Amino acid sequence: MLKRIKLIRHALELMVLSEQWMQYRADDQGKARFVRDLILDENWWVKLNYIISFTGPIYKMIRVCDTNKPCLHLVYEMWDSMIQKVKMLIHEHENIQPTDSSSFYLVVHSILVDRWAKSNTPLHCLAHSLNPKYYCDKWLKEGQNRTPPHMDAEVSVERVKGFKRLFSSEEDRTIAIDEFANFSLKSGPFGDPDSIGSRSNMEPIKLWASYGSHAPLLQRLAFKVLGQPTSSSCSERNWSTYSFIHPVIRNKLNPKRAEDLVFIHNNLRLLSRNSSVYNDEITKIWDVGGDEFGSMEDVGVL
Repeated sequence: MLKRIKLIRHALELMVLSEQWMQYRADDQGKARFVRDLILDENWWVKLNYIISFTGPIYKMIRVCDTNKPCLHLVYEMWDSMIQKVKMLIHEHENIQPTDSSSFYLVVHSILVDRWAKSNTPLHCLAHSLNPKYYCDKWLKEGQNRTPPHMDAEVSVERVKGFKRLFSSEEDRTIAIDEFANFSLKSGPFGDPDSIGSRSNMEPIKLWASYGSHAPLLQRLAFKVLGQPTSSSCSERNWSTYSFIHPVIRNKLNPKRAEDLVFIHNNLRLLSRNSSVYNDEITKIWDVGGDEFGSMEDVGVL
């Protein structure tokens, strides 16, 4: 909403400067003056830009997760990176050093950490631990204070919880832990130079398919968690469409007809991307792909 307001700033300014703007009933003139003063206040626009700036990384992360693409193994690292970006933007706005304390950032950080504490599960940390990328030197050197998952205390505690839940047999759990030790330490079957070199540039699930056959328990687990999305929003959008098409006033529709209408509705949204006005920021149409949509091939017409 704030980004849209910023986009149409010039139109809003012309609107409140129009002579017709003040032609309201007596009881509305105070509101009209308040809106006009706000739209013409440069400090208000500065604050709006600031809010968009430091909430941008939060919104971007949510949109990345709000798709049907597998990204469970990316959430933990994205969360840490997002918090660091928010901190940098707030400190930059307040013109203070990264090592200095900001009372506003402390409030924002507290809210984010509380949200993470409610959402975080052992599965997030387990998926993070099975992503080969986070063990390669290239990734570790790209950011400050980065630690491989097997050396991160929080991740390790949650990973152990995940193993206990997924491997009820002590024998299987012992084997899985041994396989993970070889994987994280790049030893045994995971010590092959090609395997190590591919960790930074090969998709995680493909790397496990290529080099994980010597760790069958961990390989099967990796296939499950690395191919899992983090959100049920795509299904929920489909249910919302269904409830829109099959409300109380249309409850005589049989299930097959309602299903066909949902099918057509979603495909029309996908096909709308081929419209010449779709990329216009003002008229861009919401559809099932979300903000992170790349091309028709990424989603595919149903």
